[in-house]
Amino acid sequence: MRVVLHQAINGLGNRGDLVEVADGYARNSLIPKGLAQQASTGVEAQAEAMKRTWQLRNAKEREAAEEIAKVLVSRPIEIGARAGSEGKLFGSVTSADVAEAVEAQAGVELDRKMFDLDESIRTLGTHSINVRPHPEVQFPINVTVVEA
Repeated sequence: MRVVLHQAINGLGNRGDLVEVADGYARNSLIPKGLAQQASTGVEAQAEAMKRTWQLRNAKEREAAEEIAKVLVSRPIEIGARAGSEGKLFGSVTSADVAEAVEAQAGVELDRKMFDLDESIRTLGTHSINVRPHPEVQFPINVTVVEA
């Protein structure tokens, strides 16, 4: 069955894409959840308009993410935390702490989910963290954890 996607679906396509899926998948999952609509002549034309709009918005968001990268790559972020004598933190520095510090020091508001931080930071020193503000834009920032 040919359907038009109403939102991006991992492994299937982006919003406005016209895709061929199994009949059962379309009838039992995509259409009832509002994720897709069965394709017809009018719906296909609407899908093209939806796709153009999505591409324009995506390009603007990518440009904004690149501007954020220019600001943050050259700027070190400093976070104060309590630590023991060997440089181990009593707590940890999480992605939420990093997001808060970036907003306070650089004036850039980022969601904590944009930081690729596998584990919380538990030691003093400089740490490199990858930031992904857009699916097509990724850059490292340096976070220095100092004793507070």
